[in-house]
Amino acid sequence: MTLDWNHFTPWASLAGGIVLGLASAIFILMNGRILGISGIVGGLLRPRRGDLAWRLLFVLGMLAAPLLYMAVVGPVPARIDAGWGTLVVAGLLVGVGTRYGAGCTSGHGVCGLSRLSPRSGVATLAFMGAGFVTVYLVRHALA
Repeated sequence: MTLDWNHFTPWASLAGGIVLGLASAIFILMNGRILGISGIVGGLLRPRRGDLAWRLLFVLGMLAAPLLYMAVVGPVPARIDAGWGTLVVAGLLVGVGTRYGAGCTSGHGVCGLSRLSPRSGVATLAFMGAGFVTVYLVRHALA
């Protein structure tokens, strides 16, 4: 196995992790809620009184952020090494895993682990392990 040094971005990744951690901490301190994307979006599908506006604004912010980035930096070419069928199946599997695991990677992996939640530790190990096995199978064993 070799490292793709052209796409190795430790400083950008570190900065992104710090921003994500700060955003999660600020969100839980200000709202008393976990910053789990699946829970926030899921709440839009079954809205409760007084709970819709902040969820919509959050999702709009997630959609606007890349557009703002592109306006400042310029377009960034996307490279996805998969076909539409693979993307659809992967998306469905992530959705099923999110429901089965009672949360998503941001909820368990960022917020849950920072709260030392045992359930989030198990969930994070499960989805990281599944990701490692899937990449190995698709990129090495079945290639």
